[in-house]
Amino acid sequence: QVHLVESGGGLAQAGGSLRLSCAGSGRIFDSATMGWYRQAPGKQRELVATIISNGYRKNYADSVRGRFIISRDNAKNMVYLDMKNLEPDDTAVYFCHLRSPWGESWGQGTQVTVSS
Repeated sequence: QVHLVESGGGLAQAGGSLRLSCAGSGRIFDSATMGWYRQAPGKQRELVATIISNGYRKNYADSVRGRFIISRDNAKNMVYLDMKNLEPDDTAVYFCHLRSPWGESWGQGTQVTVSS
């Protein structure tokens, strides 16, 4: 099983920026689709962005398209989420996700709080 660890969350003001990082272990990382999800208090976990194994195809939720960018570095087993023009509605716990033919894994989550 792949172990995922997120970092980079914290407090930001509306209009500000944050970068989330996800470090993965295991040899299947570079063949997996990676994603970021988030869960706000009282709400269901929702997809934020995904990126396929070679990084050429990315998918974004409508609410973050144009503001967030997902990227990956397979040589380092890392996935990133660059978040700009943050809004209070972006406040949530952000989770890194891995999906491969052999299964899926979740990170423990990192809190992002955006103040107005």
